[in-house]
Amino acid sequence: MSAAANTSKTYIHLTSGDPAPWFAQRTPNQPLFAFDKAAGRYVVLCFFITAGDSVGKAAWDAAFANHSLFDDVKTSFYGVSLDPADETARRVQESMPGLHVFWDFNGTASRLYGSAPREYDEKEGQIAARRFWLVLDPMLRVLKVFPFAADGSDRQAVFRYVEALPPLGVHGDIELRAPVLFLPDVFEPELCRKLIATYETHGGAESGFMREQGGKTVLVTDYEHKRRKDYTIEDPALIEQTRACIRRRVVPEIARAYQFAVTRMERFIVACYAAEDGGHFRAHRDNTTKATEHRRFAVSINLNDEFDGGKICFPEYGPKGFKPPTGAAVVFSCSLLHAVHPVTRGRRFAFLPFLYDEAAAEIRVRNNEFLDPALGQYRNA
Repeated sequence: MSAAANTSKTYIHLTSGDPAPWFAQRTPNQPLFAFDKAAGRYVVLCFFITAGDSVGKAAWDAAFANHSLFDDVKTSFYGVSLDPADETARRVQESMPGLHVFWDFNGTASRLYGSAPREYDEKEGQIAARRFWLVLDPMLRVLKVFPFAADGSDRQAVFRYVEALPPLGVHGDIELRAPVLFLPDVFEPELCRKLIATYETHGGAESGFMREQGGKTVLVTDYEHKRRKDYTIEDPALIEQTRACIRRRVVPEIARAYQFAVTRMERFIVACYAAEDGGHFRAHRDNTTKATEHRRFAVSINLNDEFDGGKICFPEYGPKGFKPPTGAAVVFSCSLLHAVHPVTRGRRFAFLPFLYDEAAAEIRVRNNEFLDPALGQYRNA
């Protein structure tokens, strides 16, 4: 592979402040890893191209030598290889936590970031590639670009820069805050107690999460990623009571803050994160599959406060978690990365609907063909 730029090729050029493109690519441990899930920490991307020559190998070896900087909490490292021999000859191997690699053999990531030219064809063999490091902030925006230097000085420059990065959730003297709405008193205490009693009467079932497999959206269960039990409310009067509260106390605030007219509400559930189950939900977004693409806003209403842990957090804006009081709602865009910390004592009960509009309802209908039949079909009623 060639790392020399060819003037007949054109490249994307990312600079400080630009949002880093999202992509999904294979890693040694996952057939398709969505890069947006790396948000919530600083990320160093190294487009080393190949470890089959001294330049690329030196970059990869330097990352290993500075492994202590990468813990997957504050900072992660992702190397990007365009050379299949890096995998087959085992020239590059991940080391957890902190050191990861993308097998970018079709050039998906390299084209998006300007390492490979826009015209790159994986069948060409030899390509005109550019080698560089990018340091991204926890929102996956470019902080700084370090082109490879002939004398290798780029390597220590990157690591010195990473060492000096401020704590997560801080920029200058400003503490970053997630763009969420906090609304007290959405549910009355009596309604909260009634919803919990309904759950206690009927019990909850393990709830999974949506994932794309073979062109279809399927429901999967993975206790490492999520552990929660849900009860789907069936009582029409109770459904209408919760709907009325959302309509009167949440919908107008969304219109005022985001100029978005909510007309639809999805699912009426009481969710339970229990300490005895290790209840939690790792970082995720709520609209990344065909079955969930229509979702616009998520609402999280705590029904009790007799628990420890269980805070909701938004990693792109810092590690701080939130525990709203009973009956209060946190409202946020379904595209925001968010997580629920493990519950360490007691049980956290919550009411967790999604909100959307008529245009999104049409998207939901169109996406029926991509759903696993076990999920049923959505009817725009």
